Amino acid sequence: MGELIYAGKAKQMWTTDDDQVLRVVYMDQATALNGKKKDQIKGKGPVNNAISTLIFRYLMKHGIETCLLEKTSATEQLVRRVQIIPLEMITRNVAAGHFATRFGVEEGKPFSTPVEEMCLKSDELDDPAINASQAEALGVVTAAELDQMWAISRKVDQLLAPLFKQAGLELIDFKLEFGRLPNGHVILADEFSPDNCRLWDAKTRHHMDKDVYRRDLGDLTPVYEEVLARLQQVLGQEEK
Repeated sequence: MGELIYAGKAKQMWTTDDDQVLRVVYMDQATALNGKKKDQIKGKGPVNNAISTLIFRYLMKHGIETCLLEKTSATEQLVRRVQIIPLEMITRNVAAGHFATRFGVEEGKPFSTPVEEMCLKSDELDDPAINASQAEALGVVTAAELDQMWAISRKVDQLLAPLFKQAGLELIDFKLEFGRLPNGHVILADEFSPDNCRLWDAKTRHHMDKDVYRRDLGDLTPVYEEVLARLQQVLGQEEK
């Protein structure tokens, strides 16, 4: 069974017999506003696990190193144990959400080049925005690690924006998390799902992500299931 070492907003992390491998359990829980809004949503865990597994396998196939080892059940994965770097690396292709309200920009305005932002991962501080010199001054990350993390983030955007386009979806923005292996090597960690990215239907521009929950636009699980079905259709059976 292992020992529970982390219980987050949507996942749990458990130890295994291998101290360099953790078991991740995706929960049927959705949160917003840094946990101020929280609900149990039936079926969310399995579909998030399936989507993130598909995406990480796709990224790994194209040369991006991730924490994923294997999907072991509908709600579980085995992942490499990493030391999480407490930064959220945000890439925005289109104005939406907090960016739109913060700068008074109409949602849906595309950017000529992606906007890159960082937040310090801290529920207590409400995930404040942070820049490179601040992150380095706090000892959170080195300049070399930041360069590597942004290089990976840009490659992820270059890979996933066309993939989602094939699935009839527009990749509006996303946030990534990274971790260090015992040798200090930085790899992509956490997950990639509609929980940590914005997806709009390419034709209707309907929300196909956690904004459905944040903004009380309808039932979340069927929306995520539609995203999964479209990805499976594009990627084919071998990626499932």
